Amino acid sequence: MKHLFLLLGAGLLAAGSHAQTFTLKSNELGGQATARQFFNGNGCSGGNVSPQLTWENAPKGTQSFAVTMYDKDAPTGSGWWHWVVFNIPASATELKAGVGDVSKALAPAGSVQSLTDFGRPGYGGPCPPPGAPHQYLITVYALGSRLPLDQTASPALVGFYLGQAALARASLVVYGQR
Repeated sequence: MKHLFLLLGAGLLAAGSHAQTFTLKSNELGGQATARQFFNGNGCSGGNVSPQLTWENAPKGTQSFAVTMYDKDAPTGSGWWHWVVFNIPASATELKAGVGDVSKALAPAGSVQSLTDFGRPGYGGPCPPPGAPHQYLITVYALGSRLPLDQTASPALVGFYLGQAALARASLVVYGQR
């Protein structure tokens, strides 16, 4: 009987010693982008509302977060950046729906929404050409520092800095088609 308790205790200790996984979730996204998230323009007629996002279990040492939304299937040769927001305070664990509308100033204080491939800061929803579905990769980055950039930074430049400062990342994939 003594050995059984030791095994159970060791199993509980081992189970408790595993680190939690950095995770990104959304209360409103499933596998498909909805009309609410789709762009309004370029042949699309959506709400252009950025999705609600929540993350948990950021690694120790996280100083800020960044969120990006990228369409690797865009017929550009380099994909399409739909949303780039960084310097989200380390105390934040959520971006509420609609934060991507920079005119409403809903992002956490200190956050920067920089240029997208639409040529302006803020969220620009999916609007793929008619045909095959596109994958939209939404990623949250836990960063070991704030990024020394502003709202005029290109997505490629932000991506370079994210690669240098990332402690961890978590992603969701949603599909969009018209």
